[in-house]
Amino acid sequence: MTASTQQQVHATPHVAEEHILVVRRSLLLPADTAWHGLKSVAMEPYLTLIAQQGEFHPRSLMEQDPTFKQIIPYLIFRYQDQYFLMERSSAASEKRLASKCSLGIGGHVRKEDMEGATLFDWAQREFHEEVNYQGNLTITPLGILNDDTNEVGHVHIGFVLLLTGDSPEISIKSELKHGALVSLETCKAQLERLEGWSQIVLEHLMQQ
Repeated sequence: MTASTQQQVHATPHVAEEHILVVRRSLLLPADTAWHGLKSVAMEPYLTLIAQQGEFHPRSLMEQDPTFKQIIPYLIFRYQDQYFLMERSSAASEKRLASKCSLGIGGHVRKEDMEGATLFDWAQREFHEEVNYQGNLTITPLGILNDDTNEVGHVHIGFVLLLTGDSPEISIKSELKHGALVSLETCKAQLERLEGWSQIVLEHLMQQ
């Protein structure tokens, strides 16, 4: 090999990063209007704002940028007087929620999710991606959830929807580890293991 021989450098293939739906905090929660907890408000004005002002940015950046709120539909499944309580696996994509118990099925909204669909359409699709369920669903908005007391909640905002089913035949898939229909009292007994949003939702449900 001579001194003029050039070494070939092989570039690492680029993997496209997930871009998620966000809205500037200052638009969703103007100064002095932010709240803590689940607030029963009309969702339509917020959904209109999201449609008009929503942006899509890399998830890794948004997890560290509190000037934006990531939009998360948070889905609660109920059959009669029981609720679907799940346990996240230790390999959950959101490491800060790994092995926690959850009443809510939720996930980020990507640009391709929103093409030709409403947030509610996406929520139903997310539900069926996360669980196996063949029955009918009735969707009732419960409110909007904000919790700035921890680093996860500080960059997310939840649109909480109650999905009432007519069949108890439901089971988990995806990154969830376990799921079962249980009473609210059983959920309360697991309070310390519940992720923060689920604790807030549980309190709301028990007051109904």
